[in-house]
Amino acid sequence: MSDNELGVFLRTRREAVTPAQVGLPAGSRRRTSGLRRSEVAMLAGVSVEYLTRLEQGRDRRPSPQVLSALADALRMTATERIHAYRLTKGADGSFTCMGDVTPGRVVRPGVRALLDRLDPAPAVLLNRLSEVVAHTAGFERLAGPIGLLDGTPANLAWFVFTDSRARIAYPDWHQVADEQVAALKQGPFGSDAHSAMLADQLTVAAGSEFTRRVETLPGLPRANGVLRLVHPEAGELRLAYETLDLPADDDQRLVVYLPADATTSDALDGLHRRRQPVLRVVSG
Repeated sequence: MSDNELGVFLRTRREAVTPAQVGLPAGSRRRTSGLRRSEVAMLAGVSVEYLTRLEQGRDRRPSPQVLSALADALRMTATERIHAYRLTKGADGSFTCMGDVTPGRVVRPGVRALLDRLDPAPAVLLNRLSEVVAHTAGFERLAGPIGLLDGTPANLAWFVFTDSRARIAYPDWHQVADEQVAALKQGPFGSDAHSAMLADQLTVAAGSEFTRRVETLPGLPRANGVLRLVHPEAGELRLAYETLDLPADDDQRLVVYLPADATTSDALDGLHRRRQPVLRVVSG
């Protein structure tokens, strides 16, 4: 994990905001679509030198007032503001919410019942290491044929970065890889024994495809979107997904997939008719 997570996050937000979004002219000599440091500094009421120190990691603890001003200037959403605040509090790495506890691998009865009710919709329960803890039969019909569930335990991030079948299954592989790293960095990635081991294994197995993303991507994955998946039996599918974070004690997140178009809906119905739906709990 990068030792300058706040700086990475502020820089990526600055590069993502257009001048038009903050009421500034684009200008004819602008090299990128994002904001210049001088523009963000002006909008936030801080010096360019101080913003530079924050982005470079030479200052990692801005006051709440300064952080709020930067959040306003960078048009951060509520989720992004919370994420930025968390990064300032975790700057010294001396405290993590999860400590060194084992990643959530036990499925509560209520969550099992929820998965059962969700079937035949594809849904998967992941822990902070992206291990597949439980899933519906609908998810197995999607993930089994592409090889995602072959590992023991199955791990979504490991599959994406180390299995050649992933690049066939995900036409937008680079985007999927970005999201996997961002999801891993939501937790104390690399700061406890369990995540440090996974980080080391992915570094060795995937090399720069993984390490480059760890160093440059902010830990803020999208909670929803559309995933393209090439299925060996059903062809290319477009799946709208929603990610629901369970309470911190569970240390898990639930991802539910729905058809994003009529063609995908018909394909999922066809897969459902071929197999008997059964809820499977992988571990716990």
